[in-house]
Amino acid sequence: MARVAQFDPHPVHGAATQSPLHHRAASKPSGDSRVTLVEHAFLDHLVLRGEPQVLAASVRAVLGLELPVEPQRLVIGETGSLQWLSPDEWLLIVAAGEGFGLQRELREALGDSHFSIVDVSGGQTLLELGGERAADVLMKSSVYDVDPRAFPIGKGVTSVFAKATAVIRRVGEERWELVVRRSFADYCLRWLLDAGEEYGIDYRPAKVAATTPRAAVADTETIS
Repeated sequence: MARVAQFDPHPVHGAATQSPLHHRAASKPSGDSRVTLVEHAFLDHLVLRGEPQVLAASVRAVLGLELPVEPQRLVIGETGSLQWLSPDEWLLIVAAGEGFGLQRELREALGDSHFSIVDVSGGQTLLELGGERAADVLMKSSVYDVDPRAFPIGKGVTSVFAKATAVIRRVGEERWELVVRRSFADYCLRWLLDAGEEYGIDYRPAKVAATTPRAAVADTETIS
């Protein structure tokens, strides 16, 4: 029997929260825009660690997603997205407020197996880059080959981004996602706005979010 401390990152009562880029106003081009940039803040980010053969069945049962075992693979479903980070590490991103419950369900399904689930939501945010020139903006920003011919939909990598690092993911024909650390968010946003200026980049900040009031949950639970 294992005793695990679990902390719900969302308060019991509704409370306004701030994104890492709350201080940045929307930026609209004077002419036509061929690139859009949107922050999707307030999502729940969980890092799963363990052997694939240990995690796969529970991930499928709880999340309805197949655990990606091929390097740089990203899978997306109704629950959220799951990305391969290393041979025993995956990044799960789900809607705000869903992470705590899913973490508990995964822990129960995995039982006494050797694994780790860590909530890193407060340390990261997600930026979505879209439009016909989105790839050109990324080519200015990363040493990794992000040419669409070499970077198919469903691929995700961790690479140098400007003078920081980011997780770069291609989720659509002209849609890309960047998962950046909170401390790098402002720098990465400024870089993207500068790199996309010639394409008329249109930046839309995250909307202010409020959590939904619900019954209190115990911070510490016994997982059998």
